[in-house]
Amino acid sequence: MLHIVNKSPFDKNSLDKCVDLAAEGGAILLIEDAVYAAKKNSDFADKLKSVVGKCSVNVLGPDFNSRGFADEDVLEGVNVVDHHGFVDLVEKNGTVQSWL
Repeated sequence: MLHIVNKSPFDKNSLDKCVDLAAEGGAILLIEDAVYAAKKNSDFADKLKSVVGKCSVNVLGPDFNSRGFADEDVLEGVNVVDHHGFVDLVEKNGTVQSWL
């Protein structure tokens, strides 16, 4: 299952809940304001690190970059994907859960 999260983890708890479920496998894709969690040394970095390796953790590069971050600012173990990579994740996982 692909879990897509678009809300900032600093405003909503949807990413926190998603991480707990996604730890069972599948993939997480952070888009829009959820990309803040993928930044090195963010307050949410430890939570994401806990699932890296158990599931695929991804961040949408254009959303990350549009918030002033470079690809090298991404937390280790988090994959940066473009829009084609987004589509590939949807195709690969089949089932998609969007967290609001």
